[in-house]
Amino acid sequence: MKGVACASVDELATVKGIGSVKAVQIAACVELGKRLAAYTGEERPAIHSPEDAANLLMPQMRDASREMLHSLLLDTKGKVIRHITVSVGGLDMSVVHPREVYKDAITSSAASLIVAHNHPSGDPTPSEEDRRVTRRLAEAGQLLGIELLDHLVIGDGRWVSLKQQGMF
Repeated sequence: MKGVACASVDELATVKGIGSVKAVQIAACVELGKRLAAYTGEERPAIHSPEDAANLLMPQMRDASREMLHSLLLDTKGKVIRHITVSVGGLDMSVVHPREVYKDAITSSAASLIVAHNHPSGDPTPSEEDRRVTRRLAEAGQLLGIELLDHLVIGDGRWVSLKQQGMF
């Protein structure tokens, strides 16, 4: 199933018996499934815990074949203003610069944000680079007045909160 969820339309079309039209339909069904898994019933879901953020982000991020960095921009009541894909990297790294992370937070007048990235290996154990980037993002947020509430590392069905682990 994971192979189907991660396959591109072109890859699906190479399977015997699946043409280009059927490949597009399968890809659309997979995307719909991801959106339904993340659907909370609220127009603007509120984030009260790292688990709330992980439940919202995991359907999109857990099966990605490349490392991706997402941010949830929050208002003063913790409701999601926007969900942004900040960057898409390679198999084991994503370029993260504070200016890219905070650009949309500033223009959206976000009060705070949560960032998350995935580990395509499926193991959400934070690396030393993850810790270093988190400290830089937290420092930038303090300067800008936009608090970094957490940094989540998403794996295959598991996640780690760097805030809960006391890493910043």
